[in-house]
Parts: sequence; structure tokens; C-alpha cells
Amino acid sequence: MKKNIVIVGAGGFGREVYNYVLDCVKNGADWQIKGFIDDNLSALNNYDYPQKVISSIKDYAPAEGDAFICAIGLPEPKIEFVNMLLARGAKFETLIHPTAYIGKNVKIGAGTVVCPGVKLTCDAEIGDYAMLNCNAVCGHDSRVGAFAVVSSFCDITGFCEVGEGAFLASRVSMRPSAKVGKRARVGIGSCVIMNIKDGVSAFGNPAVKI
Repeated sequence: MKKNIVIVGAGGFGREVYNYVLDCVKNGADWQIKGFIDDNLSALNNYDYPQKVISSIKDYAPAEGDAFICAIGLPEPKIEFVNMLLARGAKFETLIHPTAYIGKNVKIGAGTVVCPGVKLTCDAEIGDYAMLNCNAVCGHDSRVGAFAVVSSFCDITGFCEVGEGAFLASRVSMRPSAKVGKRARVGIGSCVIMNIKDGVSAFGNPAVKI
């Protein structure tokens, strides 16, 4: 019996995830898309998608056969809505796009989304409900925490750590063994040379607190 995929979030990333789900289905995933849930019920009004927003997140009650994929691109609302749905008995799927490269001894947590072109070289660990956007790279022995968001073309090199709930904007580069703390934010195109502490927003080359 196919799992009924409910995409959590109908914004831009939700629409991207919709396409990634279809790619996974073509590659053999036993899924069918039930629809989106989003507190903006009109999120898809100007877009041509056969599946619609079927409920708000706050009002949706998981049904038998439902399997959820989180398509929220910021850590804070992701944490809120995932925990809300888990408390109602929701079960989340891990999405790994067919074009992603997953090397030896890589661990990927529950509910994580791994987008097209991502490379996880070897001995890396990705936490639950994290997101790795298109063409991001995690080198050997790197760690990405639960609920972290790693945007497109980020370069997380060997032995790096990205903390739980952290956000890396596009094209962030980290020197080997660098650390980004829990719920920290690093701006677009930044180079993490020095460690970024918990909760800090940083930007630049080298990335410094702003």
C-alpha cells in the first residue's frame, strides 16, 4: 500500500519538494502525494499543481496511511510545526533525492530532506529533520545537527560541525573543523574561519558577529 505523502509547507520550498517527491516516485519510492498543509490556505492559488492545500498545519489530524515530509526552509517554524505534528502521531519520511551522492558510513536522521546534487562524502552525520539544499557538500566526519538548514552550494568541509537549528545561507564555506553553534545564522556567501557561537548571526569573509 502506497504511503500518502503530506507536504508540510506550500511555499517555494514546498513546491520544490513536490517535484523531488515525484522524482523519488519515478525512482521506485512507494509514495503518492496527498496534498500540502499550510497555515496560508491560499499559498498555491496562483500556481498550477494538481494537489492543493488540504488543511492548515495547526488543524490537520494525521490519518491512517499518511507520511509527512517537512518542506519548511527556516529552523524555527520547522521545529514548531514538526513537534506539533509529532505530538498528534505524525510519522515523517526521509527524502533523499536520486541524484544525491551518499558515501560510506553516512548517517541520515529521520525526517531529513536531501535535495538534488547534494554530496555527503563519508563518515558524516546528519541529524533528524535537517535540510540540505541543492548542491550542498558535507565532507568527511562532518556533523549537521537536528533541524539545521544548509542552503544551496554550501561547503561544509571535513570535521566541521553545524549545530542544532542553525541556518547557513547559500554559498557559505567552512574551513576544516570549524563550528557553527546551535540556532546560529550565517549570511550568504560567508566564510566561516572562526567558530560561530550559539545563537549568533554572522556574516562576511571571515564571518563575524553582526
